[in-house]
Amino acid sequence: MIPSPNNTGTQVTEFLMICFPGMQDTQHWLSVILAPLLLLALGANFVLLFTIHQETSLHEPMYYLLAILSVLDVILCLTVIPKVLLIFWFNMKPISFVGCFLQMFIMNTFLPMESSTFLVMAYDRYVAICHPLRYPSIITDQFVINAAIFIVFRNLLATLPTPVLAARLNYCASNVVENCICANISVAKLSCGDIHLNKLYQFVSVWCLLGSDLVLILLSYCFILRVVMCQQSGGAVTKALSTCGSHLILILFFYTLLLVFIFTNKAGKKIPSEVPILLNVLHHLIPPALNPIVYGVRTQEIKQGIIKLFKH
Repeated sequence: MIPSPNNTGTQVTEFLMICFPGMQDTQHWLSVILAPLLLLALGANFVLLFTIHQETSLHEPMYYLLAILSVLDVILCLTVIPKVLLIFWFNMKPISFVGCFLQMFIMNTFLPMESSTFLVMAYDRYVAICHPLRYPSIITDQFVINAAIFIVFRNLLATLPTPVLAARLNYCASNVVENCICANISVAKLSCGDIHLNKLYQFVSVWCLLGSDLVLILLSYCFILRVVMCQQSGGAVTKALSTCGSHLILILFFYTLLLVFIFTNKAGKKIPSEVPILLNVLHHLIPPALNPIVYGVRTQEIKQGIIKLFKH
């Protein structure tokens, strides 16, 4: 830290990450779980991406969307988990001022991007089941390009103010972040200024982005379920439910874990501080590890592509 211009304190130039304040002596044992999950998440996603790239039968919009999801998962994993493991293994707690807010920007932007990707994938399934004859003309390669542009710019513009508002604050006192990652409020509350605007903007942006995505996803699956239940063919019902099953499982897991983290964090002192910290870390690791595995197991075309890849 360096002296501040007004000489009333010190100006923070780096932060110290104290992952689990009440578990300093035992927190390194968590790496026994986190490290294998990280390897699993990275390995499974890279296998899935390589399979989609190599297998020409998977060069379709539905699988391109899945590839976008895998890219987002890899970025989120590499943004958060390696730093956590470095803290556990080598006590590398310092993180630069710029590095902290870069991590905050990536986390706050890419998690909503993943939510938006689930929304586009739900729309893809809605068109495939509710309007099958129109599917080839609606869900095209150009649709995927437009969807990717929508995902990036919608969430970039909506979440960019979060790290900007946090970075503009005057950090002139403690630089100890009681978290494993540079979460917005965990960092902002160390400042000497008023953070009500930071809290308000994060609350509004999170619920507007993720909340609207979840409502639209559930709405699309209500339409899908209604169409499926009206079909006379038992085989058609089974195929439709199987097609959507893996997608719906991952969506519910993604939002359930996120909602549990939000409400646990809001509970404050009623719940040990280590619980929301752990949930936040796991939310950047478990969905990325599960997504490619569930799709690889439940989607026949991907399973065949992976088997073919390893045979060669």
